[in-house]
Amino acid sequence: MELFFKTPEQQIIAVDVMHELSAREVEKLSWLFGRAQLLAETCLDGWFVGPRKEMITPWSTNAVEITQNMGLEGISRIEEYFPVANGNAEHDPMLQRMYDGIDQKIFEIDKKPDPIVYIDDIVAYNAQEGLALSDEEVKYLNDLSKKLGRKLTDSEVFGFSQVNSEHCRHKIFNGVFIIDGEEKESSLFKLIKRTSEENPNKLVSAYKDNVAFNKGPVVEQFAPATQDKPDFFEIKDIDTVISLKAETHNFPTTVEPFNGAATGTGGEIRDRLGGGKASLPIAGTAVYMTSYPRSEEGREWEEAMPPRKWLYQTPEQILIKASNGASDFGNKFGQPLICGSLLTFEHAENYKKFAYDKVIMLAGGVGFATMRDALKGEAEPGEKVVVMGGDNYRIGMGGGAVSSVETGRYANAIELNAVQRANPEMQKRVSNVIRALAESNENPIISIHDHGAGGHLNALSELVEATGGKIDMAELPVGDPTLSAKEIVGNESQERMGMLIAEKNIEHVRRIAERERAPMYVVGETTDDHRFVFEQKDGVRPIDLNMEDMFGKAPRTVMRDETVEEKYEDVTYNAADIHQYVEQVLQLEAVACKDWLTNKVDRSVTGKVARQQCQGEIQLPLSDCGVVALDYRGKSGIATSIGHAPQAAMIDPAAGSVLSVAEALTNIVWAPLSEGLDSVSLSANWMWPCKNPGEDARLYKAVEACSRFACELGINIPTGKDSLSMTQKYGDEKVYSPGTVIISAGAEVSDVKKVVSPVLVRDARTAVYYIDFSFDALSLGGSAFAQSLGKVGCQAPTVQDSEYFASAFNAIQQLISEGLILAGHDISAGGMITALLEMNFANTEGGLEVKLDKLPEKDLIKILFSENPGVLIQVKDRKAVEKILEEAGVGYAVVGHPCSERHILVSKDGAEYLFGIDHLRDVWFSSSYLLDRKQSGEAQAKARFLNYKEQPLHYHFGKSFTGKMEQYGISADRRKPSGIKAAIIREKGVNGDREMAYSLYLAGFDVKDVHMTDLISGRETLEDVNMIVYCGGFSNSDVLGSAKGWAGGFLWNEKAKKALDDFYARPDTLSLGICNGCQLMVELGLLTPDHEEKPRMLHNDSHKFESQFLGLTIPKNNSVMFGSLSGDKLGIWVAHGEGKFSFPYELDKYNVIAQYSYDAYPANPNGSPCAVAGIASADGRHLAMMPHLERAIFPWQWGYYPGNRKDDEISPWIEAFVNARKWVENIKK
Repeated sequence: MELFFKTPEQQIIAVDVMHELSAREVEKLSWLFGRAQLLAETCLDGWFVGPRKEMITPWSTNAVEITQNMGLEGISRIEEYFPVANGNAEHDPMLQRMYDGIDQKIFEIDKKPDPIVYIDDIVAYNAQEGLALSDEEVKYLNDLSKKLGRKLTDSEVFGFSQVNSEHCRHKIFNGVFIIDGEEKESSLFKLIKRTSEENPNKLVSAYKDNVAFNKGPVVEQFAPATQDKPDFFEIKDIDTVISLKAETHNFPTTVEPFNGAATGTGGEIRDRLGGGKASLPIAGTAVYMTSYPRSEEGREWEEAMPPRKWLYQTPEQILIKASNGASDFGNKFGQPLICGSLLTFEHAENYKKFAYDKVIMLAGGVGFATMRDALKGEAEPGEKVVVMGGDNYRIGMGGGAVSSVETGRYANAIELNAVQRANPEMQKRVSNVIRALAESNENPIISIHDHGAGGHLNALSELVEATGGKIDMAELPVGDPTLSAKEIVGNESQERMGMLIAEKNIEHVRRIAERERAPMYVVGETTDDHRFVFEQKDGVRPIDLNMEDMFGKAPRTVMRDETVEEKYEDVTYNAADIHQYVEQVLQLEAVACKDWLTNKVDRSVTGKVARQQCQGEIQLPLSDCGVVALDYRGKSGIATSIGHAPQAAMIDPAAGSVLSVAEALTNIVWAPLSEGLDSVSLSANWMWPCKNPGEDARLYKAVEACSRFACELGINIPTGKDSLSMTQKYGDEKVYSPGTVIISAGAEVSDVKKVVSPVLVRDARTAVYYIDFSFDALSLGGSAFAQSLGKVGCQAPTVQDSEYFASAFNAIQQLISEGLILAGHDISAGGMITALLEMNFANTEGGLEVKLDKLPEKDLIKILFSENPGVLIQVKDRKAVEKILEEAGVGYAVVGHPCSERHILVSKDGAEYLFGIDHLRDVWFSSSYLLDRKQSGEAQAKARFLNYKEQPLHYHFGKSFTGKMEQYGISADRRKPSGIKAAIIREKGVNGDREMAYSLYLAGFDVKDVHMTDLISGRETLEDVNMIVYCGGFSNSDVLGSAKGWAGGFLWNEKAKKALDDFYARPDTLSLGICNGCQLMVELGLLTPDHEEKPRMLHNDSHKFESQFLGLTIPKNNSVMFGSLSGDKLGIWVAHGEGKFSFPYELDKYNVIAQYSYDAYPANPNGSPCAVAGIASADGRHLAMMPHLERAIFPWQWGYYPGNRKDDEISPWIEAFVNARKWVENIKK
């Protein structure tokens, strides 16, 4: 039966329950739903927007689990319905539907599972289902049917189409290319593999896994000694491999951007989780490429083509929703996004239309594994097949095949099957199990594979490929009872991992999974008959094939094409209009400020981020190099960067590839790499409109050039992906997405503290040098400048001498390792003028005087706007720098000096041009503001635009602070217990646990890892610890309010409540809640136990997640942790969506321990009254705050640290943790 609750906000929450609820059960639900009222009616009139009835939302999954944790049984589904005025109200038809009244049938699906179909006509079935099978593959299946003497089932034909789709098998990259009648010697894949054959460098695994591994350094593993029960953290040394991966999710993002991009991010994370026998992600990257958003009228470059009748979403909607989806997944999973790129583009010429109507959404990232786990084990008969994660739903049916053709080719219903469902919190639970197994002394995983395209068919078949395997379909979890056998085996429901585990280890793994609340299913086992079988409970087998029959032996794909020479008009310009040109270029989304992207994505979670996008005292997104530490020692790490040049590739596909690699390298060069350029490996992701005249020839030329350039540089391309159907159809009209390669670079970093910032140091005694990497004449083709004038151009730059490029790269590396570079910026999108401006944007004072007379090029427009690869570096010791450059044979020119005026003064051959930095910074920021309006609302977006430059970071450190660990009697080398015990408490969805545990450990605590399941089961009572910390994250994905579900676990479970009550009744205890933990402490009333009315935590005023490094002021206070910091002004990370304090009483009734340093948004990120960031109990023992001090205990974790304190080992925040330890020591005496 369906029960309806009405919330105070007037929305309806429908509950599907199996029995009559008692008064106590109604009370629990009313509390959970925010004091909602149970309605007597069984049906409600009026119009409502709600979820599609056949798709149980992730929100519902989390809500139901919360009720189970509260001791409520018999509830199977909970959904939200929003009243609207009429049936024409705005809603997202991809995810929602309109209801004319809601009744007892809202969850009733009038459908029975389809029976198994035995296919008579494979040709007709292929067309009907949109399977994208080729004629050769259809013939193969017909021959197989004859060989077997029976008709193939729908599951077998569908399964074959997915496992052998272009998406999964890369048939074009493995195919034969015949260009202009001549068969090419190498396949595209062979060209890529050649880079690793010639330059193996430190490769450990390439091409045979979902992720590439390079040999990494020895680092410290900080983890609980055991993880199937509460236990204390310990440190041990491990040999590592570092991982690099990038994945695209273009088609699903085009159709439904939020979930498409979210599951793209989730899928890429799972790729890194599934490397070897288990590997761990650390940080992510993202790239978005769409057509023009048309956010404002009057932008002439956006008028190159008229808007189309968009198939699913407008480009602006895609940009906002896709970036929301990718950000949301990373935020909730707990992966920081530290590097990215954005491009919008349209162009019509030569009777062709080019635009990213079929969008590109790339998710990439870096991580690590132990060397022990780098390679998958060999499957043997009798091993158990385990699936961990969520249920099966009718999701992505045919996604692997449908995404392999032009968008718009199939009926809308088939393409809608690609709509995805993202549940990052579920993936986090599964990830925690994998993390526990990877960190154990003996990892029981033999082999592991993520579930993505092709679902169980692809994942499980690859697990058992060497032996064969039988899957018991009755053991597969089914969230939708109407699924047919074909849909159960082939759906692409996300957040699932398949693995092989020996039977003797199953119970150990199950204990960890139950502790982490990760659903685990033993669904089959390996055999020795080399057959792939799915068997129903009744003995019927929807799939029963030999492995070799399943994977097929269809003929190699043959690509025949003729070279088509495309000529584009040259760029024409007038140097007198240079100021207008600068303003136009700065407004292109590719060049403009990306604050609208960085302000909503977590860039600090893990506490291992050493370099993210935002730099300087104004914290603007200026860095194109992301860096993470591999452990908390802050030395060894991984750098990553991105490069692409599709406009240049339109002119010359070979140049486009070279420039893409070059951009990635001039972005990553600012991190000190362990072995210079030889440290770098690349991922190449190819997006191309194949099977159109001339495009296959262009793709071959592009891949060939990419391979050649990498080989000449001495680096490899061990991973990548292709998406080769990048066209969108509108009836008979085609729009081509420009052929694009996105290069992701990854490399080991020798010292994360030495990464160079792009922000100019204000020192008149320094100079700015220009170093060209291209050895080519300056060209404007393919540049942002050309794009701003509605052109592509006729001549693109390239790199003429690979050896010279490598020498220049390694010379910069040597300068960095010797500490000779103060600031550095690459020259790419927007040219030199953009680089010069960006080096000044994050400062509040000063500018540059730039003299360009030493450059041989006479054309100032080409000097300032060409995108030939190169760098600008700021140096002080000119003599030492020039000596190193000259010894390396690298040319240079001194082009500028810092000045006190707030401008860039450019002179060339007697002419001077003045550029106002602050005015152009606002122009550059304006495109971000236009898009931010659509996510933060007009008021908050406007406030951000007006205030971003008015809120610089200013610090005040206590006079006694030395920056040395010895000041506090602590050491990072400690590996023995101290006897002072603390515990971190985490719920499912918490993701800030490790950095918090390490902060406590460094301060001198022995730290116990405690999960809510430990407290609920009684395994943990907290009797032996004196301090507990509720960690940050997204418990239960913030469903029904931040920390509401977590609080329910304490309030409605007898053992957990007793442990909590007993702990707070003791006089020798301290507690701390950060972010989600702060929300929990407020919800439980732990900070104001004597107040009749408790404070509340509300949504941020922007109604979105806020991520920022900002200033925090510690007022005079009497708290244990912060008392000694009174008067300090420090930098700190915030990362939350519901951080606004709401106080029922006057502020003087609260012990305020932290306030944001500015009252206005965005430096007050949530709108809290009086900029309150944290409060403590009256006695100062229990403290809660939204900002993350545990992510700022080291200077290298800060977004901006005082330049005159470069030798600091720790930041003042460690003092808060040390104060807590000393208090416990004193009270135990």
